[in-house]
Amino acid sequence: MRDFFKNGFIPTFSSKARCVKDRLMAEETPVCDFGWKAPSFTLPGTDGRTYSFEHLRGPNGTLVMFICNHCPYVKAVIDRIVRDVNDLKPLGVNAVAICSNDAVSHPEDSFQNMKRFAKAHGFTFPYLHDESQEVAHAYDAVCTPDFFGFNKGLELQYRGRLDATRPGAAPQNARRELFEAMTEIAETGRGPAEQIPSMGCSIKWKAA
Repeated sequence: MRDFFKNGFIPTFSSKARCVKDRLMAEETPVCDFGWKAPSFTLPGTDGRTYSFEHLRGPNGTLVMFICNHCPYVKAVIDRIVRDVNDLKPLGVNAVAICSNDAVSHPEDSFQNMKRFAKAHGFTFPYLHDESQEVAHAYDAVCTPDFFGFNKGLELQYRGRLDATRPGAAPQNARRELFEAMTEIAETGRGPAEQIPSMGCSIKWKAA
């Protein structure tokens, strides 16, 4: 039992059912709206600090990622996300992750579990809590993961997937699509014309 809780997560009896439902209700991101300007925000992070977008932006680009803790699509790629963010840093591209899910309906995505998730996966980037969901609405975030790649002028240039990984299918030699796109953006200011949408669990919006 102690090993079962070693990552600090508090499971519920409905967790498995939720994961199955999430797979059936997977969403895809829309086509990239090239040139769309990044909305600013200020949010609390799992490290106890408060971050503003202006202080997070990189000199050559910024990657904003909407993720969560419970989604099988996020879990399938989270270690690759950490890898790619680390490899983009020397290129002048900064990254930030945001969780906007309603923690009432999905307690796995609570702020406390965000802290555990970030620690368990060795996050080297801020993981921010969008409790009001205002930032997710401002970005028109659709699913987790949802990637927004901006150039140094904060103009959107990428809205595609990380790579071809899906829950239960993680090709070892998958092309690093997001990394390649953000490298191109850092070097030229423009993202690739052809982009494959990201797919994941829908954002868990609060009840109206």
